[in-house]
Amino acid sequence: MNAVMMELFLAAIMIPVIIFSMFIPYMTRRTESFGVSIPEKIYYRDDLKRLRKKYATITGVIGLIAVSAVPLLHVFLDLSPDTSGVIWSIILFIFLAGSFLVYLKFHFHMKTIKAEEGWFEQKPQRIVVDTKFREEKLIYSNNWFIIPLLITFLTLIITFVFYEQIPEKIPMKYNFGGEVTRYGEKSFRTLLLMPVMQLYLTLLFLFVNMIIAKAKQQLNVEAPEQSRRQNILFRRRWSAFTIIMGTALIILFSFIQFSFIFSISPTVIGIVTLLFTLAVIAGTIILAVTTGQGGSRIKTVTGENGRIINRDDDKYWKLGQFYFNREDPALFLEKRFGVGWTINFARPLAWLIFLAIIALAFAIPFLLG
Repeated sequence: MNAVMMELFLAAIMIPVIIFSMFIPYMTRRTESFGVSIPEKIYYRDDLKRLRKKYATITGVIGLIAVSAVPLLHVFLDLSPDTSGVIWSIILFIFLAGSFLVYLKFHFHMKTIKAEEGWFEQKPQRIVVDTKFREEKLIYSNNWFIIPLLITFLTLIITFVFYEQIPEKIPMKYNFGGEVTRYGEKSFRTLLLMPVMQLYLTLLFLFVNMIIAKAKQQLNVEAPEQSRRQNILFRRRWSAFTIIMGTALIILFSFIQFSFIFSISPTVIGIVTLLFTLAVIAGTIILAVTTGQGGSRIKTVTGENGRIINRDDDKYWKLGQFYFNREDPALFLEKRFGVGWTINFARPLAWLIFLAIIALAFAIPFLLG
């Protein structure tokens, strides 16, 4: 992959991230606004509509400035592919940090409006729990992960069948221009890196699928049956996406492993990786936009006009994004701002699971690379 293609690749990642960040307020539940619990009917007020539009505009402007930064630097500086890649990474981090600060501004503004108008005062607050919810088909079968497991073991077998055909030096690291910057000596240890990563990722996606099924139930008291159906579809769609995307990633890793054995151009590898990355990003955005958090965008919810509202649990959501509730046994639950799931930061087991996943991700390349 040449330098121009790499620049396009990095921009192709950055732009969807910006677009997704802009429209997060439109994908959250109708009972939440910028991390603050609200009655559903409040969501449709004109002033809140203007807030969402303003957030999208500000975030979009920041993103536009961020995307324009690297091309402008190329005009004045002769940037190498590696330097350009590092700058792209820094800019992405700055954009994410900046968008979070913008979110905080709107979050505290929403808290002020809520306190001044007293939406939750003198109204019954309830939690709805469907005792038969877990009996529904919330996810697609974990047996689907047998396919990536078989692909992993087939990759391992083919690798050692053709072991003698593999060059004595194999590429271990590429720069942002697609050039090999580090070779490794051929050994059983180095050739195990890709299959072990495949096994790790397969188990990780299996775990994610289980989280989707076990995550805390959250129904809207103003339309319990409607939100129940939405949440079931929400989980099924993300389960299917996890299985498909996970299997595709395992196939991609096999393709890279086979490049050690057969003559495959680095350019072809780069293009395939680029197409896969774009497909995952596009799929994630399409699914998030069409489904919404908890299935909120699958169908418009009609409620009871605010006579009964969801319990106000803002005190457990620090900055509207970090759930901390020692009394809640749930380890995993839906994000309040955004799409997907998060952990209960008050549960030590949730922390252990989270840290173990991160540690393994870093340990495997370190031990086998």
